[in-house]
Amino acid sequence: MKMVIQRVSCASVRIDDEIRGSIDRGFVVLFGACNEDTAEITDKMLKKLVGLRIFEDENGKTNLSLSDVGGSILFISQFTLYADCRKGNRPSFIKAGDPAHANELYEYAIGRLRDGYGIHTETGSFGADMAVSLTNDGPFTIILDSESL
Repeated sequence: MKMVIQRVSCASVRIDDEIRGSIDRGFVVLFGACNEDTAEITDKMLKKLVGLRIFEDENGKTNLSLSDVGGSILFISQFTLYADCRKGNRPSFIKAGDPAHANELYEYAIGRLRDGYGIHTETGSFGADMAVSLTNDGPFTIILDSESL
């Protein structure tokens, strides 16, 4: 499982020229799953995501978590995180999870963020052609990979 996390001051996602979701301060999370991923791996990744202390405290130190600042998440599925660019110039996506399996984990993660962690979570639509707009605050971008946790 892979997640690209961007700390943002605002973000939105459009599908067919309509805003599907938008947030103010928080994270944009690009989420990719492979066939080996499980609910247990998803839980581990979400715990790390929610616990990240990358917001500044009163002393300007990155010491506060998403819940400490009342932040939200814009959660976007993105199978292209599994692009393999080692051969040629056209990426291969064979390592990306089967769409049904990946969507199941995507929906599971959204439910855990909302119900398990109580975080306001907006989403795109799995498999849709989406336009994501954001203002990266920092800029601050972190990549989480379940293979390195």
